[in-house]
Amino acid sequence: MNHALNYKWGILYCPKGRGNKQREKIQRVLDDRKVDYDFVQSESADSVERLVTMLIHNGYKTIVIVGGDSALNDAVNCLMREEKHVRDEIALGVIPNGVMNDFARYWDFKEGNVEQTVDWLVKHRVRTVDLGCVRYTDKKGEKCHRYFLNCVNIGLIADIMNLRRQTRSLLGSHTLSFIVSIFLMIFHRMDYKMRVKVNNSTVDRKVMTMCVGSGPGYGQTPSAVPYNGMLDVSMVYHTEIIQVFAGLWLLISGRFLNHRSVHPYRTREVIIEDAPHALVGVDGRLIGTPTGPYRITVEQEVINFLIPD
Repeated sequence: MNHALNYKWGILYCPKGRGNKQREKIQRVLDDRKVDYDFVQSESADSVERLVTMLIHNGYKTIVIVGGDSALNDAVNCLMREEKHVRDEIALGVIPNGVMNDFARYWDFKEGNVEQTVDWLVKHRVRTVDLGCVRYTDKKGEKCHRYFLNCVNIGLIADIMNLRRQTRSLLGSHTLSFIVSIFLMIFHRMDYKMRVKVNNSTVDRKVMTMCVGSGPGYGQTPSAVPYNGMLDVSMVYHTEIIQVFAGLWLLISGRFLNHRSVHPYRTREVIIEDAPHALVGVDGRLIGTPTGPYRITVEQEVINFLIPD
């Protein structure tokens, strides 16, 4: 019997809209494959960590997130709070169903192709993947850390995420909010004074945006792989607005590193010594602006992830 079918799956469904068609389709495919599973649904982004923790503590060895990068981020942070022997027995899978599905897309899981995704998950092929970690002090003076599968964004891209979240609450539409966010960006702060230490270099200047990726980083760290123990860094210096839109086009077309203002690095650690006004986003979720210096590192092969055959 297939290893994946020896255990009951714990499935966390994170709805993207109000309809239940996607949920019904997924359950139908699981039933057709005779997967034994329990299905729970998140009421909000804040409930994801609580429900994942519940699945872990109830002994589920295969936990599948039906959601996007932010929900996966919540899941890995829950797993990293557990003892290693508990974490090592659990395999995490994904059925992409989010606004951003970059980590799923890296492994060729496609939203809408539920049958193929479930067939791959049933085969239970496990790859142990890396996690990045950002360690910082918040505005209350508390020491914090957050793990990530994809990337940390510092500066303009984190600002766009914040604008998109604010406009989405007003406009409702994901696509419309993104377009409005890009438009508002024209009138927004375009550079941030930073001092960053990467490898043996210190960059002390105005930077428009910086991405530190353990994974694909929404196209900004396209050469990053989540199993080599390294972080890819893309730093974009201040540029004219017309070049910003040229850069966005290269980002969309997968040629971001070709932009003349992009400066790439590969490292095991990044220290942000000073960036007092730059917002920070972790896998698409904002953590605000840290107080004082903070550092980003990578932990190699710490999460069991289900990958395609």
